Amino acid sequence: MPAHTSYDVIIAGGAIYGSSVAWWLSREPGFDGRILVIERDPTYEFASTSHTNSCIRQQFSNPTNIAISRFGAEFIRNFREFMGGDPDVPALALQSYGYMYLADTPEFAQTLKESQQVQASLGAATRHMSRDEIAAAYPFYQLEDILAGNHNLVDEGYFDGGTMFDWFRKMARHGGVEYIHDEVTGLNREGPRINSVTLKSGDTVGCGTFVNATGTRGAQTAQMAGLDIPVEPRKRYTWIFDAARPLDRDLPLTIDPSGVHVRSDGRYYLAGGPPDEDPAVGHDDFIADHALWEEKFWPVIATRIPQFEEIRLINMWVGHYDYNTFDQNAIVGPHPEVDNFMFVNGFSGHGLQQAPAFGRGLAEHITYGAWRSLDLSPFSVSRILAGETFLERAVI
Repeated sequence: MPAHTSYDVIIAGGAIYGSSVAWWLSREPGFDGRILVIERDPTYEFASTSHTNSCIRQQFSNPTNIAISRFGAEFIRNFREFMGGDPDVPALALQSYGYMYLADTPEFAQTLKESQQVQASLGAATRHMSRDEIAAAYPFYQLEDILAGNHNLVDEGYFDGGTMFDWFRKMARHGGVEYIHDEVTGLNREGPRINSVTLKSGDTVGCGTFVNATGTRGAQTAQMAGLDIPVEPRKRYTWIFDAARPLDRDLPLTIDPSGVHVRSDGRYYLAGGPPDEDPAVGHDDFIADHALWEEKFWPVIATRIPQFEEIRLINMWVGHYDYNTFDQNAIVGPHPEVDNFMFVNGFSGHGLQQAPAFGRGLAEHITYGAWRSLDLSPFSVSRILAGETFLERAVI
């Protein structure tokens, strides 16, 4: 049961985005209101946050996405300090073995080269590499069809996203944020504002600002207010495997031209990607197509890295992207027709790494009515209403 009949901010969804926004709001000097987070499944068993591969990269083509990731890396490296210096807060390690994009066509090689120049201009350490340079650094690749690649060994790799999520929640509660186990079933709108929220339990709670952080259910939540966003659940697969002949060095997160990716994961290896047919699925559909490993993923991996011809599967799981079908980038900020309805949706696989920046940004916008630390206006829902795509060429 909510402790109060009204809140200054109500956040639907308590996973990585709901908790990031809540925590940043709780520490924002200009905000002193009440915050309620409503989570339908506090076990987070099927949340996208719980199925993430916890990676971060600087290798985007759009300068705004690069700036967002550079702040994400700063946040990870200085996690305890951001959390107030509490000695109980663990340090987060960032395993910076980097992403390795491989290009097998002149057109994609040129795209990588242009993206590297943008990244370098913003301070990223990305290198554009010839086939011979890739072979010298990582001799285990089969590169006969490869022309060039991009790689970055600084602030790019994987980290413990689960710990970051746990501490967002813990410190949000410590800052006075209230979490309840319930579900939003109705948004009561009068003209340009959401006045109250109806819960599955039957309660109606007054609302100053409403934040839609419901992940793959974001479109359904928006429809309660008569709004539309192009977000749907899409399946993404992850496999963990052991190799009979392990590599003699860390394997970068290698993005094969086929779309399959594979990286080191401690003593094992992690591979993933989309199915060949990639339709929208039900929110509760986590049924795996086990034939995909033998028919698609393992043949690609074993061809690119011949040492992986002998492997043993350890584990696998299916997660969901909250997939923005319009341009595969986030939808964040207020709706022009309902000014107290805030989106934080449609991350299409970029969500965990972008959570620090977008959580901070939305907290600032709720407090001050404008973007402050980073200009996140390119992610406004207005671009979708106008049919103007946010151009990002490095989508995995």
